[in-house]
Amino acid sequence: MLIGAPVQRVSSLSHSSSRHVPSYSLADYGWGEAWEHAFAPHRAAGLVPARVVRAERGSCEVVTDAGIVRAEIPGVADHADPLSAPCTGDWAALRPATAGHAPVLHAVLERRTALVRSTASRTSHGQVLAANVDTVVVTVSLAAPLKHGRTERMLALAWESGAQPVVVLTKADACADVSSAHAQVSEVAPGVDVLVTSAVTGQGLDVLSAVLTGTVVLFGPSGAGKSTLGNQLLGEDRLATGAVRDTDGKGRHTTAWRELLPLPGGGVLLDTPGLRAVGLHDAQDGLEQTFAEIEHLAGECRFADCAHGSEPGCAVLAAVEAGEISQRRLDSYHRLLRENAYAASRTDARLRADREAVKKDIARKLRATYQFRERQR
Repeated sequence: MLIGAPVQRVSSLSHSSSRHVPSYSLADYGWGEAWEHAFAPHRAAGLVPARVVRAERGSCEVVTDAGIVRAEIPGVADHADPLSAPCTGDWAALRPATAGHAPVLHAVLERRTALVRSTASRTSHGQVLAANVDTVVVTVSLAAPLKHGRTERMLALAWESGAQPVVVLTKADACADVSSAHAQVSEVAPGVDVLVTSAVTGQGLDVLSAVLTGTVVLFGPSGAGKSTLGNQLLGEDRLATGAVRDTDGKGRHTTAWRELLPLPGGGVLLDTPGLRAVGLHDAQDGLEQTFAEIEHLAGECRFADCAHGSEPGCAVLAAVEAGEISQRRLDSYHRLLRENAYAASRTDARLRADREAVKKDIARKLRATYQFRERQR
């Protein structure tokens, strides 16, 4: 195969390798006038627009108007911070293939939105899970015990991304009391649509399709039914699915990477691997929106710096005593605020260390220059 020629998709997609995969244009992947305007300087330089559909270390698959190609990512070692590395959903400027040379991802356009969590290695860096998304579908399985703390954590990241969150309760056919579950989740998701769905019966899928816009990312733990839900939205079995354990409702990682797929009714779907851990990374605004009712009541507290612990005249504690806010909800709010503050402090410490390292490097080079000049005299 010629270097830079369109590649045949081999991925989590597919039960049948002979399935015909239709060709799509950049417009099918979300390209529009705003992106064309942002891309103008790169087009003048002879580059072509592309969107990253799957990113790996050192290379990625991108879609262009000529099809999907594999491109090199130069300077991989320079991406010390995972936030700066190309990610699925990024719009990029591609240098086309030439004789003997593969296409090269020359630059990444500024992201409009980004779904970011702390890295799994628990460093002070963040990891971009999806870029330039419009809707974050937070999936919650009704076939397993509800974990509101995890839902709140995912909502905080979804709000922080700049996209619109939607909570989707999956596997309604396996739940004995859907109304109660819906009410519980709605309480921890203020300002967010909470939809009930079942891939088995088809319940709620038409409503879900109607509220999804633009680039849609499926976000949630293993076993929540993301890939099954994605297949329903795609209208065919393109995403690999797997069974979950009966004991705890947990599933295996059947989705091994993040990948973009056009939806038949317009828009783009991004399926993500199930997340074992969802750490916060610089998510203060997202937390404020996730706990909007607490933030609103905080403005009525006697003291401006009220910590909602034991202070007199605390409107939040009064709401807890009145049963308007649960103690669990307030405890979760405090816990996630502490976690986010700790993550921010680690990031600040790393940035200070990075700045000091640059200063020391400059000082070393200056000393070497002065020593060289002394020896030349």
